Amino acid sequence: MASKDISTPATEAAILADALPYMQRYAGKTVVVKYGGHAMGDAALGKAFAQDIALLKQSGVNPVVVHGGGPQIGAMLDRMGIESTFEGGLRVTDEKTVEIVEMVLAGSINKEIVALINGQGAWAIGLCGKDGNLVFAEKAQRTVKDPDSNIERIVDLGFVGEPAKVDRTLLDQLATSRMIPVIAPVAPGRDGHTYNINADTFSGAIAGAVAAQRLLFLTDVPGVLDKNGALIKELTVSEARDLITDGTISGGMIPKVETCIAALTRGVKGVVILNGKTPHAVLLELFTEHGAGTLIVHDPV
Repeated sequence: MASKDISTPATEAAILADALPYMQRYAGKTVVVKYGGHAMGDAALGKAFAQDIALLKQSGVNPVVVHGGGPQIGAMLDRMGIESTFEGGLRVTDEKTVEIVEMVLAGSINKEIVALINGQGAWAIGLCGKDGNLVFAEKAQRTVKDPDSNIERIVDLGFVGEPAKVDRTLLDQLATSRMIPVIAPVAPGRDGHTYNINADTFSGAIAGAVAAQRLLFLTDVPGVLDKNGALIKELTVSEARDLITDGTISGGMIPKVETCIAALTRGVKGVVILNGKTPHAVLLELFTEHGAGTLIVHDPV
């Protein structure tokens, strides 16, 4: 037998009352949300995400959305008959590929997210690093280790970049308006070329530049788990590094945590890894007592 909705006006009012202190905590603060992964391909999750972002703005929070789109880029390259190669887990991006990357990220995906948020009564605006001199990129340098010889070599990733400079002027102006920026991780270099930037790295640079109160990474995992598989609610930078050393944090979670630590060094107050497949994950993290993921914070002074 299906469970019935037992909510009443009284219980709904109690939920709102419980959320009020957390709304007040983040009022006037900037929260950067990196949106991507599985949530982007699910209509119901996409709508819930858009509702969360709209409600943040209406609650006096200043949300900034940064999005990825790796799977969508791969699908478009396949449709165009352009073969992708990878080095060290990063897509080698030649001149033809970066045109597709910009078209997909700053075009179709960006406008889809903007439309979702606007559909919830908010005012979102689509941007990329090129708009308002927001982000300038520099060519990324990577070394990979040969699995047979164990020798490291420098690889040329083409037009893959790192954020070299963030100018927060445009974001400061939008923060005092009704607009919600939705930003694609594409930026120009000083050499005149366009660069594709990893969305996690890009969001960390944006969050650091605006001294965000929180940076939320919506992923496909609940957060950092202990050796028994239980969610760890909060970690300091030192504790996170210790868990990497002892093997508790392993595999693909290592680069996620290292990206969180890098964002903290840029000036972010706290970074959260949480499951984007959970409906309303953003609201659960910010406006409830227990949160929804793993919060990583600075070491106490």
